[in-house]
Formats: sequence, C-alpha cells, structure tokens
Amino acid sequence: MFAKSFQARMNACVCQMAEILYQIKGPLNQNSRNTAEADADNALRPLMEFLDTNLSIFADICDKTVLKRVLKDLWRNVLICMEKTIVLPQSSDSIGAQLLTAAKELSKLKGGVEPKSLTPRQCVIVEAALDSIKLFFHAGGNGLKKAYLEKSPELSSLRYALSLYTQTTDALIKAFVTTQHAQVQNGMGIRFTPKENVRPDRGSGVERLIGEAVIQLDLSPPAGNTEQKLCVRVIAVNDMTWQTSGMFRPFVEVNLVGPQLTEKKRKFTTKSKNNSWNAKYNEAFQFVLGKGVSLDCYEIQITVKDYCFGRADRVVGIAVLQLRDIADRKSCVCWCPLGPRININETGTTALRILSQRSTDEVAKEFVKLKSETRPAEEGR
Repeated sequence: MFAKSFQARMNACVCQMAEILYQIKGPLNQNSRNTAEADADNALRPLMEFLDTNLSIFADICDKTVLKRVLKDLWRNVLICMEKTIVLPQSSDSIGAQLLTAAKELSKLKGGVEPKSLTPRQCVIVEAALDSIKLFFHAGGNGLKKAYLEKSPELSSLRYALSLYTQTTDALIKAFVTTQHAQVQNGMGIRFTPKENVRPDRGSGVERLIGEAVIQLDLSPPAGNTEQKLCVRVIAVNDMTWQTSGMFRPFVEVNLVGPQLTEKKRKFTTKSKNNSWNAKYNEAFQFVLGKGVSLDCYEIQITVKDYCFGRADRVVGIAVLQLRDIADRKSCVCWCPLGPRININETGTTALRILSQRSTDEVAKEFVKLKSETRPAEEGR
C-alpha cells in the first residue's frame, strides 16, 4: 500500500535514472568495467534520494514488522519498475501491442525519456546498480535478509532479461523456437500422415477450429558439407471460418524461422483464391537451413490471410510446425489446425520484447511482426 502510493514518483525517478544511463557511451572494456560502480551510483542518485528520504520517515513512524513489509513492497516495485522502464519497456497488457510499440512507449512516461537499446556497457552498469540497491535494502543487517533479496523472483526476472539482452538476434530466435512448443492451440491437434489422400480424424484438444492447413514437408539430408534443404508444399486450407462483406481472397504466407537465415530466403507466398473457404493451392517452396544447425532450432509458420486491395491484409489463422517434430519422418503431410494468434510463455515474451527494441535489425523486426500478428475480432467485415 505504501509503495503503491509512491508509484508515480518512483516511475519518475527511474526515468531519470534511464536518462543518465543512456548518456553513458563507449565500449565495454576493462576501464569501463572499473568505473561501472561509480557510473551506477551516479545513475541511481535520483532513486536513492527518493528511497532514503521516504524510508527515513517510515523508520520513525512504523514498528519493525510494518517497516519490513514496506521494505519488501518497495523492493519488488523498484525492480519491476526498472525492468519495465529501462530493460524491457512496455505499454499495455496486450502482448501484441507491447511488441509492436515497445521501442516507442518509454517516451510517453513521465520524464520524456526516449527508449534506446542498452549497450553491453550499460548492461554492466545496471548489474552494478542492482548490487547497490540490494545493499541499500539489506541496510547492514537492519533491513531485508540477503537470502530474501537474492531469491526474489523480480530480481531473477530482471537478471534473466539482462542475460538475454546482450545475446545476438540469432541466439534469441533460437532460444524462442526451442522453448515455445505450444504456440497455437496449446500445441494440440496437429496430425501427420505419409500422404495427402487419407485425411486423418480430427485432432483432440482444439478449442475452436477456424480452419486447417494441409502442408507437405520434405527434408533433404545435407550432402557432405552442404546446407540442408526443406521443401514446403502448401496443399490446401480447409474449413475456413471467415465472415466478410466483400470478396474473400485467402492466400498463405510460409515463413521459415530460426538462426543463420539472414542471407537466405525466409518467406514465400502463395497466390490468392477467390471466394474459397476450402482453398486448394498445391504450391511448393524450397528453403535452405543454416549449416550445421539442429532441426530443433527451426520452425515453419503458416499464416493464412485475406488479401485486401488498398489496405493491410487480414489474418485468418496461424499454424506453427516445428521441425523437431518431423526430424524422424523426413517426408510427411501435416494437418494443422489454425489458431487466431501466437501464444507464448514468459521466456518467449522476454525474447520478443528485447528483439522489438532492435529497430535497425531487419531480421528482428520481421520476427517480432510475424509473432505479433493476430486475427481481427471483426474478421473481414
């Protein structure tokens, strides 16, 4: 209660901290490591002055039990505020909105700080700042216990975000693919058959069927030191649920997601079909995977869209096929129930929010946009 009543002022102090931090330039070397603690103290000054003033008042008017409760509340709120304002700025509870606007929203916070990607040097300073904040809340044994501070889930979350922050775009995408195994329909409902002429029974666990993509995958084993190739054939999209006042022109986007694809073709698109809710395509595309990279690190995202002339195409449904699921089959037909959006856990959200700040990285921007697309509630109307 006490901490929440000071939230606006705390936000302003952390914004000031971010402003000071962003002004610290230069590479990460031994000299900058040696000055990290002093740089952290300088950046923390507005926040520490605020905490010191208010905690002195609390110490005078609260008994020990109440003071500990206030300290715990403030500790959690400081870490959450630092994560949301400095490391992973966010704007709303909508994941899609967060990802698409994260790089801009920090400027709207009180203090007018422009969001920037933290440099490796700035990440080290934030780490040093966390150590200083821990010492402050421990207060030489008169405050919170070191074990409580160290085991705090808010501290773990912030440290994990910092550990991912300096990783390459490829490493973050790889981490995403290898940890997000239930992106559509909770990972349920996909069936595999050797050929397309035998339609399997409906998959279990599908909450609401809005369509089903039929995709053939053929993996070519790498010959010698060559790169592995993947042929994706879009056979059909059946049983689409889509209301529109105009012509329905569904087409399919096929995206390969994974590391070492910067210089490779990552997206193909089928032709559109006119007013067909059971659309036959039979179009094949060939992707080239990264050399020496495990199939576990790759996935195919199928996005069915309604072509709209003069405005953005609308998402009908999405499916994700992870290549780890077909590694032993080499060739198969996949029957994939479509979902309205991608669902991810906290690890995936963190990776996407970091990537969303890399405004000059085309692969990162493309990946964030791909994973943020959703089926509109009004469908095609």
